[in-house]
Amino acid sequence: LEAADTDMEFSDGVFTVAGTDKSIGIVDVAKASFMPMGWPAEFGIGLEATGSFAPTNGNYPNGCHVCEVEVDPETGKVEIVRYTGVDDSGIILNPLLLAGQIHGGISQGLGQALMEDVTYDTSSGQLQAGSFMDYCMPRADDMPSFVLDDVEIPCATNPLGVKGAGESGTVPAVPVIIHAVLDALSDYGVQNIDMPATSQRVWRAIQNGKAAQA
Repeated sequence: LEAADTDMEFSDGVFTVAGTDKSIGIVDVAKASFMPMGWPAEFGIGLEATGSFAPTNGNYPNGCHVCEVEVDPETGKVEIVRYTGVDDSGIILNPLLLAGQIHGGISQGLGQALMEDVTYDTSSGQLQAGSFMDYCMPRADDMPSFVLDDVEIPCATNPLGVKGAGESGTVPAVPVIIHAVLDALSDYGVQNIDMPATSQRVWRAIQNGKAAQA
């Protein structure tokens, strides 16, 4: 545009030379920045900017998740029969995206709590879970039906009233599921179980609990 940067105005994605009708869109600037021909030599190829953000107030989403499990004492298999979560994510901009985020987070938490384990052979040190054939992750048929709800309490520290939801499913799912398992095993005197609470670990915890009570 052959103008000094002090004469430039930016609005609605368009750069304009003040007091003239000369303008260019930011998309065109971005495209031109990757074309060496005609690009000012003092600037490197590509368009980038550096900024900083120092918020003075935090943004704290919150929620409550509960679940009910059933444990087969003969095999140690854990089945989640009910899972309910209520989250406050502030003003919800995309309900479908939010629900998918929480569903995925709960699935990830379930995998960490009950299934996913990196194991090694104790004699050789050989990794025994080096592929998805051996590394157990949740499948669709491992997941319970979720009952989810939202409480929209606007955030007061940003103009959109939004709050984060990136960890709304993952963070609560792990402790909720593990504590439900421990509650189911309380009659056997089990007070702790390492994650993941696989069928083998749950069965051993039951047997150890029975032996301690004998």
